[in-house]
Amino acid sequence: AQLSCLARLLAAKNLTADFSGFPPDLLLFFHPSAVRAGTCREFYARASRGNLDLLPRGSFRRTRLLREALSCLGVRGSRLEPQQLGSLGALVCDLEPGTIPASDPAVLENLRLCPALSGAQQDALNALLLTGDTAYGDPSGWDLQTLQDLGPLVLALNQTTLSLVAEAAREDFRRSVAAAYSSQGHSQREKSLILLRTFAAAPAASHPRLERGADSCRSEPITASSIAASLFSLTLEQLDLCLSNDVLIENLETVLEQPITSEISQILKKKVDQFFPSGIPEEQLKRLGVLSRLYTEQEISQWSVTSSATLSALLSTSGGQWKDSQVQQLLSRYLALGGSLTGPLLQEIGGERLCNLREEQIQQIPAAAIATAGQLNISPCSQTKKEQLYGKAREAFASLASIPGPYYCGIRPYLGGAPAEDLKDLANAGVAINMDVDTFLTLNPKELQKLSVTDVKNLLGENLPELKELENEPSVVSWVQSQSQRELDCVLGIGLQGGLPDPTGTAGPAGPATSASVTSTATVPTSARPTTSASVTSMATVPTPARPTTSASVTSTATVPTPARPTTSASVTSMATVSTSPHPTTSASVTSLATTPVPTTV
Repeated sequence: AQLSCLARLLAAKNLTADFSGFPPDLLLFFHPSAVRAGTCREFYARASRGNLDLLPRGSFRRTRLLREALSCLGVRGSRLEPQQLGSLGALVCDLEPGTIPASDPAVLENLRLCPALSGAQQDALNALLLTGDTAYGDPSGWDLQTLQDLGPLVLALNQTTLSLVAEAAREDFRRSVAAAYSSQGHSQREKSLILLRTFAAAPAASHPRLERGADSCRSEPITASSIAASLFSLTLEQLDLCLSNDVLIENLETVLEQPITSEISQILKKKVDQFFPSGIPEEQLKRLGVLSRLYTEQEISQWSVTSSATLSALLSTSGGQWKDSQVQQLLSRYLALGGSLTGPLLQEIGGERLCNLREEQIQQIPAAAIATAGQLNISPCSQTKKEQLYGKAREAFASLASIPGPYYCGIRPYLGGAPAEDLKDLANAGVAINMDVDTFLTLNPKELQKLSVTDVKNLLGENLPELKELENEPSVVSWVQSQSQRELDCVLGIGLQGGLPDPTGTAGPAGPATSASVTSTATVPTSARPTTSASVTSMATVPTPARPTTSASVTSTATVPTPARPTTSASVTSMATVSTSPHPTTSASVTSLATTPVPTTV
């Protein structure tokens, strides 16, 4: 939010032209209008060195950044040339998978900058490597140095590619990773474990299984002091036979700190279950770490998870990734045993998995927990669940309702469940909240339709110009189509089209009309000679029908002077309704509302 605000401030003061002195992270928040065509290539080259994670993947700003960069560089198709790749930097991480094999092989150097690649991008990367037409050559000729040179790309190698790598090279690389494991931080250790498991699963893996000749340990039993070295020096069968259950349980944390493969993990899980045949005690569940991810939903449903400390320990990312179904079962078990979800627990669970809870389980979340849960992404939730969570967030931040800025910051992640009435309150709070367009797109489309043009203008504030770039989003299209085009032009003034046309003017139709009603104030003079009917002259402007009418009923309040000679009618003031007709008038009916002096009879 601070970088976005600073970028807008610089643009308002026309200080964006000389961007070379600004940090790359700040450039990520510049509006395209602040980027000059003559220097856009240099701008995006610098911006691409920023931390792209500041802009959520798939968000409007991040998508726009890539789109504008490609336009600046003249990219028209899927292929990217070396010069274009040099300016795009890490922005390549968001490209469609098909761009990878279609581009110059130098694209691999850009992909090294990506924190993570999607499954489809990894497949495309392997397809490019398998051609052998890259700086790394054919996989069959790779050695330890080549694997190390691949850097982070080695994490994306699939089994097809690895099967072509010489077994000796794979074994040398595995040993180098294991040797560095103990000195690595948590994040790097996770990557090392992925590598070790991937390489262990490769065809003709470097740990051949020996035929079991006897059900006994062929070497010295594993002790606390030798356990770390034994994990990799023994075959899986000997590890199983030489590691006692008692030694494992006593040294479980030490064992789990090692870069163990999935096959070793299965052996360790079996031993834990053997040691606790009646079920794992709650205190021991906290120690399971990576082993906890090996338990099925059915097994998890039997766990004794009653404290938030136990649940927090199990959810810790240090143990690796859970499957959504496992987390769902774990949370269900915790809530069924009387547990309560706190803010820190909600953070560990994450918004996406929170959406997997049943509606009755979400109802159990205390409002206070929402206040301390941080920024949760609840966009995958059903509309009903979004509304549930919004209601709790509204209660959680009620004390800030009179301070629009802080209140908006707290409730923003949950606005997808907000009713139109609450959104109108935010819009008319008297203080600009400057809703970002990504949040705007999360609003319930049905509730968005109830917002006026002024409401939307007040909600978006300084971000209003960006609404033009969202004009093809379904919810925006529907909203625009329900608004007056005149209001869209006059109130927003950003060029949105597709609104309702203005009502038709007062001019009558060209063809026959069934009726026309006119109310006017008319002065109706009476004739100087006796009349049988009043002649009415109205001051109202009455459209003339294309064809004569059958009757004319004119409604008016008339002031009628008395005639010089008596008339057959003493008062003439009418309230008439004029009806058009394709036929000539046959009569005129006039009924007076005015009081007219009666003439003296001669």
